[in-house]
Amino acid sequence: MAAGTLLPCPNCQSTAVYSVKFTWWGGVLGPKMLNHTQCTNCNTTYNGKTGKSNTQGIVVYSLVIFAVVFLLYFLFFGGLT
Repeated sequence: MAAGTLLPCPNCQSTAVYSVKFTWWGGVLGPKMLNHTQCTNCNTTYNGKTGKSNTQGIVVYSLVIFAVVFLLYFLFFGGLT
């Protein structure tokens, strides 16, 4: 597979796919880190390099971001006082 090439959709096998640039769960950085890809034919989203679902990666990414924000809040604002 050449650099920058995305796998076809695992749902419908369409090659009409594109890299997602922004999502509600990951902003701009999350989709880039997970190679989040969407099929224009059936709207399935998946990892464009592996062809597998990004659900587990999205959950881990969201939990890590939440933990970092929570930690920063307690460090800079002293908690729930």
